[in-house]
Amino acid sequence: MNSCPHCKKAIEVNWSYCHHCDKPLIVNLLKEAISPIENLEIYDEENNNSTAFHEMLYDPNQTKEEEFRQRIQDIDYTIDQKIIFGESIGSLLLEKASLYYHKNDLATSLKILESALNSFMDENDLVNIAISHNEIGLIHEENGFYDDAIYHFEQATNILEDAEDYNKLIQTYNNLANIYYILKDIEHSYEYYDKALKLSEQENLVSEEIKTSSNLVEILFYLKDYERIERILKRNLEYFRQRDDIYGVIVSISKIGKLYYNLGSTHYKQADQILREALDLIKKVRTQDIIYKAKLRWECFLYLGKVNLAWNKEDLAESFFMRSLESLRNFENESIKECSILESIAFLYEVKAEYQKAVEFYSLCYEIFQKFGNDFEVASLKYKVAQIYSEYIKEETVAIKFFEEALEIFKDLKYSKETAEIFHRLGDIYLKRGIIELALDYFEKAKLYYLEFQDETNLNVVLSKIKTLIKKDTNIT
Repeated sequence: MNSCPHCKKAIEVNWSYCHHCDKPLIVNLLKEAISPIENLEIYDEENNNSTAFHEMLYDPNQTKEEEFRQRIQDIDYTIDQKIIFGESIGSLLLEKASLYYHKNDLATSLKILESALNSFMDENDLVNIAISHNEIGLIHEENGFYDDAIYHFEQATNILEDAEDYNKLIQTYNNLANIYYILKDIEHSYEYYDKALKLSEQENLVSEEIKTSSNLVEILFYLKDYERIERILKRNLEYFRQRDDIYGVIVSISKIGKLYYNLGSTHYKQADQILREALDLIKKVRTQDIIYKAKLRWECFLYLGKVNLAWNKEDLAESFFMRSLESLRNFENESIKECSILESIAFLYEVKAEYQKAVEFYSLCYEIFQKFGNDFEVASLKYKVAQIYSEYIKEETVAIKFFEEALEIFKDLKYSKETAEIFHRLGDIYLKRGIIELALDYFEKAKLYYLEFQDETNLNVVLSKIKTLIKKDTNIT
């Protein structure tokens, strides 16, 4: 029988914490599976999850409800005693907030963290003030309040820069980069990942360098810098294999599979092989934690679906997409990541000519983007829905509604190209209906936007339509 490294008492091999002293007993294999409020040394590379600082002493998901309540009572009693003697209670509040976080009671956790922040501010405990800001930022991020999250991460960053606490500073840079990545602000996301990477290299923090570069890969996918992605992933894979870090190995292999998919059709076979290899490794991981495995599987399923859709294996692609969605919903619901699956499913149904189903999944997707305030994605998806109604379902009234909704958003965002295209499409619809004055009005508006971004090809097309309409209708001057 094994013994606890903290209290030295006998423990069972399947215990996640010591039942004698309540300290964590987490093997390397499972470190990355812990939810965001966790130990400073743990960093969840999967899908850019943000990092918290303070130590998670206890995971109530692995215990009975009464044990959780008893722990809260013990903390509250200790807090009362410390208040009587004028001692600091901030660290106890952090621990209590962690307990409620793992009960998924984010509102209570947030209130306690705010109390902890006030406590540390009264004591001018700068590092713990930074820690509290970071934890508060994580909860705001999870609730979708990204501006608030950015504010608190920036407060933590300012303190840690002055304190020269580089390990924590690297992680707050990563947290800020993650937020900006979610917001599709690629410039700022790259800026903070780059800061984290350079600081890791400067301080020779190899582990943090590896973790940051793994996150940076997602930005590089957006920038299509595939050569750099390949260099990073090969190095990371070697690093994780040398350390027998199965989690890191699986994440790196999964991203290599994603890389091969993005390299195009000549690499699809390699992508399929590598993604299946990653799934086989996940099966071999000795844990019954469904959430842990779901976090590793969801993107493998997604890209296997994309590969099989490209191979015209539509039924198999649909199966993989649905398994990806099911896996993601095991640990997140209505997240931005879910949209990548929903949009793939919608496109699959377009390919299968099941247009109402395509509309249904595009609609689910833009509703999520609406909740997270991503107006560009909302407009883009409504534009797709409008096109389906116009070209395939042949319901022009519904198509016009979606075109106009997308148009208003693109105009507000000052996206000239998309605005011009929709004005042009609406002009064509009204021309087909024989409503000449309205068609001409839309073509004139399209002309102005084509001029703005100098699209001579489409400008000439719309000018020709305007000229033809004016000639046909002698009443128009």
